[in-house]
Amino acid sequence: MPAAPLGLQLSASTVTVLQDGTPARVTVTVTQPAGDSNAVTLSTTSVLTGVTAQIASPMSGSSGTVTFTAQPTVAAGSYTVGIDASDSVTSGSATLTLVVGIVATVGAAVDTTSGVNGQLNLFMSTSFFLGSHDDQFFVTNPGATTPLENLGSQHIRMQVYERDIPQDTANTWNNFPYLDGMVSPIHSVADHSPEFQISAGPGFMYDANGNFVDQTFQSFAQHAANLVRYYNKGGFTDAGGTFHQPSASQYPHGSKITYWGIHNEPNIPEVSAKLNKLTAAQYVRLYNTTVPAMQAVDPTIKFVAVELAEGCGWEEPEQFLAGVMPGLTAQVDVLATHFYATTNQSDSDQTVFDAIDCFLPHITYIYRQLQRKGLTTVPVWMTENNVNADYENERAMGISILNPGQKFVTDQRGTSAYFAAWRSTAFSKFGKVGLRALYHWTFAGDQQYGEVNDSSAQPYLSYWVDYWLQRMFPSPPGAAILEVTGTEFVRTTVEVLATRQNGKIVIMVANHAVQTSSDNNGRGAPRTVVIDVSALGSFSEASLLTLDAKTDVTHGPSPIAVQPASRITLNFTGYGVTFLTVTPNN
Repeated sequence: MPAAPLGLQLSASTVTVLQDGTPARVTVTVTQPAGDSNAVTLSTTSVLTGVTAQIASPMSGSSGTVTFTAQPTVAAGSYTVGIDASDSVTSGSATLTLVVGIVATVGAAVDTTSGVNGQLNLFMSTSFFLGSHDDQFFVTNPGATTPLENLGSQHIRMQVYERDIPQDTANTWNNFPYLDGMVSPIHSVADHSPEFQISAGPGFMYDANGNFVDQTFQSFAQHAANLVRYYNKGGFTDAGGTFHQPSASQYPHGSKITYWGIHNEPNIPEVSAKLNKLTAAQYVRLYNTTVPAMQAVDPTIKFVAVELAEGCGWEEPEQFLAGVMPGLTAQVDVLATHFYATTNQSDSDQTVFDAIDCFLPHITYIYRQLQRKGLTTVPVWMTENNVNADYENERAMGISILNPGQKFVTDQRGTSAYFAAWRSTAFSKFGKVGLRALYHWTFAGDQQYGEVNDSSAQPYLSYWVDYWLQRMFPSPPGAAILEVTGTEFVRTTVEVLATRQNGKIVIMVANHAVQTSSDNNGRGAPRTVVIDVSALGSFSEASLLTLDAKTDVTHGPSPIAVQPASRITLNFTGYGVTFLTVTPNN
């Protein structure tokens, strides 16, 4: 009859070993069958390369230890390790989960290579599509101005299309009621300074192929100048003799609009009749004609130029911009670009994350173009940003507009826990290369695009992500970016941003570790991250705020107080972002 196996009891089923070499120990208590008093030895199996296991066997005692140590090159994650015990008579085994954790060390020095000379000067904002699909939003949801106000957006972008373009013919302007039904509530919140994006001209200005009839663009310039007269100078009289004037009751803060965007995505290929492609030379003529006409009405206004359509790996936008910049002679106050990580909802989670790094050179390229033009103080704004730019083809319902023949499926990653990791990672990386504004597309939308539901105005998780990014990193005045050193977060799985502002240290950690390579809106892989703040001295208080799959999207998350310490551990169960806020004693 074979001897009974040895019984093994572990002091913990999960132990965490850190990439900086901090050891983790587990105690192994061995129970031998009656009458068996032979010396017991321990061994391990399935220990991954780069992890060492130092064993102290029980021998003639009842318990021993296994101490694990990891090298910095060991990938973060969870691994199963076997622990075996044997004597000359029998044996036994047990398993434990070995978690390889990341250590991010925050230094006291400012990282002058990041941001704008070491400053994170990146504000958050949001956008509205002003057209028949959306222009009844505030009519059906009048209380939506409250969450919009609370979002704290600056220069909220209003992209005006189709029936909300107020001019009907060369002589008539009839649709200000539609337009003001959106502009008025947007103007009433936050900084009372939205951007009016003149995305296209009235329909009569185009031929059947969507090309401007007037290639001098004088008619477009006059249209834009009358918009400035309407909002900033009390009104205007159209060619038919009708005077158009904004209602003082609609605009209690005044109706003045300072920021004006000149045309939307002029470089985009024509994927629908609503989008109009211009050559670089045409855009230069349009811009140089329109801006002076608007300035003649109000010389105090500011201009957002180009608003490029861009994505990962696109070369055409850079070629378009290179053709535009030499010819621009009119005032440029902001140069804008757009960025969507994918145009195909079938792309994997990892592909969509990788697009962020892929896009970073585009931002630096735009700044180089501005410097060559002598526009060294002009900021770059990203006035549209979201996970996926695809949408349903209205002429072939159910089919993708950007992937002909493919069924369109709403990309849930725009509002899921994936978004918490994706947007936070993008915010950090874009801010570190000097981006000055990041706009969500759009405030009211579906689960692919919205911050709130376009029918009920109920918030999605995306709303709370943008809400807290704005609050944790308010700009102005901006925050100093602190040096951070470590291993894993520099590579592929988490993004760390540490800042100092108004006597507080805010450290953002976004977990974008993918569970499997084929995941599409997956749950993400667990990660343990230790934040080492010992270089910053002692602290009087500390708190954590997390956005992930468990977040209450109705009310949003709340900070949780934690014990101040030189090392604070963050545990992620999947995709998400955590903000650690600490207050130094001095």
